[in-house]
Amino acid sequence: MRKKTKIVATISDRNCDVSFIKKLREAGVNVVRLNTAHQTHEDTLKVIKNVRQVSERIALLLDTKGPEIRTTKAVEPINVTYGDEIFIKGDPDKVTTRDCICVNYQGFVEDVPVGSMVLIDDGAIALKIKGKEEDKLLCKVENDGIIEGRKSVNIPSVHVKLPALSQKDIDYIHFAVDQDLDFIAHSFVRNKDDAIAVQKILDERGSDIKIIAKIENQDGVDNIDEILDHVYGVMIARGDLAVEVPQHRIPIIQKMLIDKCVSKGKPVITATQMLHSMIHHPRPTRAEISDVANAIYDGTDAVMLSGETAYGEFPIKAVQVMTSIAMEVEAAKVQNVSKPMAVQDVKNDIITFLGYSAVRAHQQLGTKAILADSTTGRTIKAIAAYRGNCIVFAQCYNKRVMRELALSYGVYANYMEGSKSREDFILDGLKRLMNKSNISEEDRVVVIAGNFGVNIGASFMEISTVKNLLENSNKTLSFSR
Repeated sequence: MRKKTKIVATISDRNCDVSFIKKLREAGVNVVRLNTAHQTHEDTLKVIKNVRQVSERIALLLDTKGPEIRTTKAVEPINVTYGDEIFIKGDPDKVTTRDCICVNYQGFVEDVPVGSMVLIDDGAIALKIKGKEEDKLLCKVENDGIIEGRKSVNIPSVHVKLPALSQKDIDYIHFAVDQDLDFIAHSFVRNKDDAIAVQKILDERGSDIKIIAKIENQDGVDNIDEILDHVYGVMIARGDLAVEVPQHRIPIIQKMLIDKCVSKGKPVITATQMLHSMIHHPRPTRAEISDVANAIYDGTDAVMLSGETAYGEFPIKAVQVMTSIAMEVEAAKVQNVSKPMAVQDVKNDIITFLGYSAVRAHQQLGTKAILADSTTGRTIKAIAAYRGNCIVFAQCYNKRVMRELALSYGVYANYMEGSKSREDFILDGLKRLMNKSNISEEDRVVVIAGNFGVNIGASFMEISTVKNLLENSNKTLSFSR
């Protein structure tokens, strides 16, 4: 039995040996995330090279910093207590001290009004803006704690005029193109313009890298429809999102974002602190198990591990736990094939209709798998959008598409030379399917393919036993030769 929900694992250059990555792969990892917030290009390249030694099927996702605000470097941690008064200002070149907290955004004082709350380090420290004094804001400390350098700064419900891309982001996007990576997850996407800024660079470089929009603030939630029109998929980054919006709204927003992505056939990743306790403990909490399970029940394509695999003490165990949860939930899920796509989409698009019909065939006829070939991945994603209970076995004519499908629910993709005939595709696909699963010659499968060449797209669906499909394809090939 294979899990259908994909797992994204963050890997640091501090722990990225080939043997370690192999163990993660065997435990269930499909996509490796490269967090550039605290890395150099050399650090990131070390991870990339080792991942590629393990498998060409593992997709690589590079995470940019995006338009975020952070405290500047601090000489030492700053202890604060409730009621303290402290200044904060925008000056990326100054060091943070006890007298004044500096942040990396020059326009901070102009954009943040008096009365706002400033949250530091994912909300660990709260500051209330009391007034403005020249180029500084006077703040009251709302709770005891420690302020450190290079920590996140959030201003809930305040729109700041940060550029979509920092220079570090731009440099890393070019690096991603040079290294032929698969995805760029751009942080703090607020609207379509933030996504377009990344796409413009990719277009100028002639790159096929796909953009994943990280939704981390209220603007991103509000503008999700226009964002989805300009990106390949979405990551629900619940850490910063829970600081930017009331925490009790996160489950509601998560369900809404997953539904939006599924309805448009866009891959969606649910992320942040899914098995956080496993950074230091060998077993997750019951709440964490329920969190992962609920994301899968909601219909997410993938779940993500961050610190658990980047620097945690039990990285392999964390992936194994996540895989076990996914398989249990998937086995228990009640399929609702009518949920994802609107009726008019099914009626007006051949590929969408074939995807819908293939999953319905599994539901009503008990087929064991869906076999399809693909040049762009569109057919496969259309099938995956219906969240069927059987495996979608994709034969891809492009290795990049094969890796892109590592983010799609229920899809297992292989690379196949594009010169093969329809019969060759069916024979090759069925043999691989039988070799990699418990499907026998007597089991029924669904085949989706095209009659007009691999670049035209799917045009028909066939349902039969593996035995009949093999015999018919062999006869056709013998006759044609």
